Amino acid sequence: MAIKLYRCKNLWMKAGHPCWRVQNALDDQGIEYEVVTGPWPAIGKRHEIEQLSGQTKYPVIQFEDGSVYREESKDMADTITAGKLFEKQGAQQAAS
Repeated sequence: MAIKLYRCKNLWMKAGHPCWRVQNALDDQGIEYEVVTGPWPAIGKRHEIEQLSGQTKYPVIQFEDGSVYREESKDMADTITAGKLFEKQGAQQAAS
């Protein structure tokens, strides 16, 4: 199973969009992932992402061991581009 990228439904929005920034970094590094899209705040609450990470902002990466990684998207993209994504694995367990 690949890691999961939790992101908004704006799959068409690219340049400057936080979710796209992280997804693009994963693509550039050749990291396999599964996209899990979630609701916009105006349409529904983000209960699933809040349960997973303890907060309601996208994007969130969930590793195969169930741990999660969430920072501001620019920081996440920088970490991925630097080849340090998997150093974050296990650092934050999914919220209970």
